Amino acid sequence: MYTKQHTIKAPVTVEGVGIHTGAKSKMVFLPADVNHGFKFQRVDIEGQPIVDCDVDNVVDVSRGTTIEQDGARVNTVEHVLAALVGLQIDNVLIQIDGPEPPIMEGSSIKFVEALMEVGVEEQSMLRNFFEVPEGVFYKEDDRKVEIAALPLNDYRLTVMVDYNSPVLGSQHAALNDIADFASEVASSRTFCFLHEVEALRKANLIKGGNFNNAIVVVDQVVSKETLDELADLFELPSVEVAEEGILNNVKLRHPNEPARHKLLDMVGDLALVGRPIKGQILAARPGHAANVAFARKLKSLMLKSARKNVPTYDIHQPPVYDVNQIEEMLPHRYPFRLVDKITEITDKYVIGVKNVTINEEFFVGHFPSNPVMPGVLQIEAMGQTGGILVLNSVDNPENYWTYFVGVEECKFRKMVVPGDTLVIKCELIQPIRRGIAKMKGQAYVGDKLVTEAIMTASLVKKDN
Repeated sequence: MYTKQHTIKAPVTVEGVGIHTGAKSKMVFLPADVNHGFKFQRVDIEGQPIVDCDVDNVVDVSRGTTIEQDGARVNTVEHVLAALVGLQIDNVLIQIDGPEPPIMEGSSIKFVEALMEVGVEEQSMLRNFFEVPEGVFYKEDDRKVEIAALPLNDYRLTVMVDYNSPVLGSQHAALNDIADFASEVASSRTFCFLHEVEALRKANLIKGGNFNNAIVVVDQVVSKETLDELADLFELPSVEVAEEGILNNVKLRHPNEPARHKLLDMVGDLALVGRPIKGQILAARPGHAANVAFARKLKSLMLKSARKNVPTYDIHQPPVYDVNQIEEMLPHRYPFRLVDKITEITDKYVIGVKNVTINEEFFVGHFPSNPVMPGVLQIEAMGQTGGILVLNSVDNPENYWTYFVGVEECKFRKMVVPGDTLVIKCELIQPIRRGIAKMKGQAYVGDKLVTEAIMTASLVKKDN
């Protein structure tokens, strides 16, 4: 999986009709800055309102996933979002001049091809993964739906569907590597049963549906008269049933194409959690309603974890700044270089790491028989981490110094000893004004807060 955020290199446009509304629309994917996420913009509505791709904005899951914000609605978003997640794209603005993305040929492949044509580019920020911390379970007894998310340092999905149909039977699909989405899942088309077609028409849905953008499964004997009526309904010369039980001799792209499409839908629906996921997803008989309910459960856990405010540190991820890059930014040298790496940085916060070893110079004289890292040096480590955040806010940071001008509300909550790894987060309390930065610093060992303080720093140009 990508560790850095990605966007697309250039705008790209797709056009078509929506499967349910039947409305024509033009959709333009646009590059977006880091931490932008996925957003739709209804350019056909006054004020061109933005609709965030967020599970809290879901308003309908009857035959697709529909989101709405401030009166602006976008129908059937799951195939578009699946394409973005499948290509590991993080930041895109999607401008659309109608109520629903085009169905194209019923899968995500046309979106994937359009996005791959312009290409993706890496951005400077690390991806903000939601790592499933524990087993999360969802169940609907009446529909025999079961979904689970388990901790995993990757993103994998397995789906089982069973429609009690002699044509489809029980099917499974798995995506063990998100990099395989484009080749293994993206081309899998939406499907429905023949007996559902009339009901969907009566419900004022599938206005843009036809036998070119959906698989219609025939799981019962159909008269010639019924087939002729369907031909008239969809304005076709004739309609036939293939040996596989599929209308109009449509060739399946995969033997388990329906199961793969259900997996595709789940990838798109779970994008509404709002962050890329690390976890193993196992689903039996999923659908949009269950996917969205499960996404809400994941988001609730994600927000709960975020409220704990414990920064995470993955030793396998490459740092944003390593020791050599930190040396170029900070003037500190041995034995006062107290930051080993920067793992994450935005315009509002920074996360740094200090590995505490028995070879530290200060352990020689500071409680040598019971080595403890001096509290003042923990504050210094937080100050150096915060200094990188402040320097990151200016052009040509090598031309500036950062100085401590105040420390308040300092608390030492737990001893730091050799073998500990300090994970330090410094977050701006208010915007930097006139070179003065005020930030809250917190240092953790594991999930335990060991030191915290409010720090004020001054940004000074070297020639001053």
